[in-house]
Amino acid sequence: MSRLVAFAAIQGGYKVVSEVEGELEKALQTYDASTKVGFGNTAYYLPVIYSLTGMKVETLEDLKKPLDFARGLLPPHVKGSNHLPYLGPLLDAGMAGIFAYEIKEAIRILNEPDFYTYTEDPDTDAGKIWVGPADDTILRKRGVEFVDGSAPGFAAIVGAAPDAETAKMIVEDYQKKSLYIFCAANHNRKTVIEQCIEAGMQVGWNTRIVPFGPDISSAVFALGFANRAAMAFGGVEPGDYRRMLMYNKNRIFAFVNALGDVGTEWAVAAAGAVNWGFPTLADTDIPEILPTGICTYEHVVANVPHDEICQKSVEVRGLKINITEIDIPCAFGPAFEGERVRGADLFCQMGGGKTQCTELVKMAEMNEIEDGKVEVVGPDIGDIKEGETMPLGIYVQIAGREFQTDFEPIMERQIHHLINYIQGVMHIGQRDIAWVRVGKGATDKGFTLKDIGVVLHAKFHQDFQKIVDKVQVTLFSKPEDVDKLTERARAEYKTRDERVDTMTDEDVETFYSCTLCQSFAPSHVCTVSPERTGLCGAYNWMDCKASFEINPTGPNQPIQKGKVLDPVLGRFEGVDEFIKGASKGAIETYNFYSMVNAPMTTCGCCECIAAMLPSCNGIMTVGRDYAGETPCGMKFTTLAGVMGGGASSPGFVGHSKFNITQKKFIAGDGGLLRLVWMPKVLKDEIAERLNARGKELGVENFADMIADETVGITEDEILPFLQEKGHPALEMEPLIA
Repeated sequence: MSRLVAFAAIQGGYKVVSEVEGELEKALQTYDASTKVGFGNTAYYLPVIYSLTGMKVETLEDLKKPLDFARGLLPPHVKGSNHLPYLGPLLDAGMAGIFAYEIKEAIRILNEPDFYTYTEDPDTDAGKIWVGPADDTILRKRGVEFVDGSAPGFAAIVGAAPDAETAKMIVEDYQKKSLYIFCAANHNRKTVIEQCIEAGMQVGWNTRIVPFGPDISSAVFALGFANRAAMAFGGVEPGDYRRMLMYNKNRIFAFVNALGDVGTEWAVAAAGAVNWGFPTLADTDIPEILPTGICTYEHVVANVPHDEICQKSVEVRGLKINITEIDIPCAFGPAFEGERVRGADLFCQMGGGKTQCTELVKMAEMNEIEDGKVEVVGPDIGDIKEGETMPLGIYVQIAGREFQTDFEPIMERQIHHLINYIQGVMHIGQRDIAWVRVGKGATDKGFTLKDIGVVLHAKFHQDFQKIVDKVQVTLFSKPEDVDKLTERARAEYKTRDERVDTMTDEDVETFYSCTLCQSFAPSHVCTVSPERTGLCGAYNWMDCKASFEINPTGPNQPIQKGKVLDPVLGRFEGVDEFIKGASKGAIETYNFYSMVNAPMTTCGCCECIAAMLPSCNGIMTVGRDYAGETPCGMKFTTLAGVMGGGASSPGFVGHSKFNITQKKFIAGDGGLLRLVWMPKVLKDEIAERLNARGKELGVENFADMIADETVGITEDEILPFLQEKGHPALEMEPLIA
């Protein structure tokens, strides 16, 4: 490796640490030493410092210790007589610089509390384009994508491309590969984010183009996100720096693209990233670090052409991405799923209450359909004017030797995601309440209704090879044809719902595992039964059954439930045997229907977390979208941090929204009637199901008896409300014996 890059990184470390020492001294002269500092709505203090050292930074005074630690990491300056080795000192200088940058950002937030928006999407209309560090709600939401593989990694881009079109090309290339793009720093007062906006791109978490901040110091938010993922999903303990860095190297596939002149401040940031196993690729002629060692392959690579930087970055990081081109005029991939088609961008729309839009997938016999046939019956997008609406019926017929009618709703659910993967097209809803919005950009490229059929045909074959042999798609756009399909579809939906709703755990001898989240939570084993959906809300029993049919060696394996060891708590001999092996001995048993006694393990991806409220003789549950306080004294983020690494935590349990109204929900602890508090948004969402299930249990209008944050956020505040309503939990046996 070059002596020059070590010299630059070490010089940068001294420069940054000294600069931040001055900023801290000034802050201590301006504010009281006990002034609170940190990143809003996170349970991880300053996450890089906390995760690697265990130091909790809560006040201005607390910043002194990690900054002194950073000063102590700085190695001697590189002198002319020194030649080898340089990698160790470079890594130390890089880590010192990263610590200093995180402290710098904490001081910035103290001085300028409104500098960042802390939202998923920036407020570009108001000129506030920097979102800053992701709060824990965003971390949980986006963490799922890193778990299930829909986001294989992230590209951290610092600086700016020569022009907006080049920036757009690079960023879109990463989007097509389903990567997140974390952006920070500027080059000659230009940033990639500003260039993307100039090129007409939507930026924010929803399009995976994340505008962290305008300075190199804000690049620390990308490393903080990676470390928080390790703590939240992987169960890595704060202070276990070796495991933290190895976890990131092996599981978080990230790299840095430096666009523009690399000075000492960028050099120290790049050196810091090497500690994580994240290499840097630059478009300029900078000294390289080519030998392997910390990173999988090269550490620093220079002079990478802009049209090659994406592929080269993926190669150097050792990231494997499976991409199959689909013959449509628009870009396609999961990165476009969060894209919005707003009023000014809208060309036409189908459904959304303005017209009827219905989707139906049906099994067909092999000789009934023609594989690859896509037919549009009625007018297409090119036949209407800008701003007009039209009805739409999407009818997909699938034939396969292994295909079953049970798989129809699973395949139907994929339509939502797959249409959203088309750049410039937006899909909301499902079944007979779907809504499709097509942007001007898509129509300008030549997008038609037929392209929807092309996508569905290609992706059903690609993603479901085991069960799919033929796919035929018909798209109806005449009102009478859409109405006819809708009538048929509603009858099918009713039959499906009745079949699923009546299934019980006693009806089957086989449950299914889901170990998809073990890449982040190694000891977590989710067991899915008819009456206990997956914690994430994305998988029910039939989904897992279909998944096993599709991929017999995948994360959804059949579990013979075997002897019933406890019918009340829900403990099964076969499940115990499976989870002991699948968790490598970390977990020996858990109960399906209890949160008090050995509950099921929880990962960071759960939709909701339930907790006991002893004073109310009941329980509460909170969804991950709710950021406020709860009566158990912990926000969702804190709860998830405490129990989300694959542990079985008595008194707490993760679960899906749908599971709340399933008959076996905490049946071993008294069931649904124990529920005394939940956020209003969640209660309103499932109120109809709550009331229906409550009625089955002999309680009318049960939803009205459940307290929410408008009543109170402590047990003392909600207890009078429960007493006034005559909540049944108050008359039940004590929750804790």
